[in-house]
Amino acid sequence: MDQIANFFDQKVLTLGESTLTVGQLILVPTLLIIGLLLARWLGRLLVARMTAADVNPDLIHLARRVYFVAVLLVFLFTILELLNVPLTAFAFISGAVAIGIGFGAQNIINNFISGWILMWERPIRIGDFLEVGDTMGTVEAINTRSTRIKRVDGVHLLIPNSHLLENIVVNWTLIDRVMRTRVRVGVAYGSPVRLVQELIMQAVTEDEHVLKDPKPLVIFDNFGDNSLEFDAYFWVLAIGERDLRSIRSDVRFRIDELFRDNDITIAFPQRDVHLDSLSPIDVRITGQTGAPD
Repeated sequence: MDQIANFFDQKVLTLGESTLTVGQLILVPTLLIIGLLLARWLGRLLVARMTAADVNPDLIHLARRVYFVAVLLVFLFTILELLNVPLTAFAFISGAVAIGIGFGAQNIINNFISGWILMWERPIRIGDFLEVGDTMGTVEAINTRSTRIKRVDGVHLLIPNSHLLENIVVNWTLIDRVMRTRVRVGVAYGSPVRLVQELIMQAVTEDEHVLKDPKPLVIFDNFGDNSLEFDAYFWVLAIGERDLRSIRSDVRFRIDELFRDNDITIAFPQRDVHLDSLSPIDVRITGQTGAPD
């Protein structure tokens, strides 16, 4: 036993007044492995409990990040304590690291801090539908450096967190999913405008996705060049432009059916051409063979 104790007490490295023994070299990795396994198990247990309690996914994501940082700090200070390494020994190293961060990692630190701001203030949450410039998609994950967005065509994008804080971002689902949209239709001149208004309102109100409150509105908007123009405004529950396009399509199908049943013509562009000439103009209509009819 004495030989084993002497083996573990053998000095390997001396740092100032602190010494590193064989026993410490074996103990630290062992505790580190056990601690990591225990921390991972506790992290999964925490996420499972919060998920079972129907906690918001953003809060779960934030709690998991805070837990990870807390465990990392506990491990760091525990290892330093076991190794009898004073924190002052890292004063020079920390100063050099700070200088390196200041000159070479500004963007990384900026994105890191922005990620924590996004997770803490929650202007953007997991599951939100965003419009960032020409990109539209659903937020899948908010990491410490970047945010992963699944575009409407299925492509995944990684957007730096600082970009989301420093630029204009349209969050379609920040407060709720209630959105207003519009369907425009033009009918031929001479159509019964009151009946047209009633039929458009019927097509809108019959759609199951259209909300009753706020109430839909049909407006006779203008006397157009080729048609009498009507606008139907209504509110729906939708996520993104894809849902809106699908709902507008259903409403247009129903409008077309009702107009056909009531002999109302949907207008199309027309042009009247007047030929003013002092001499007669010879006009011939030829068939497919090119011979005059």
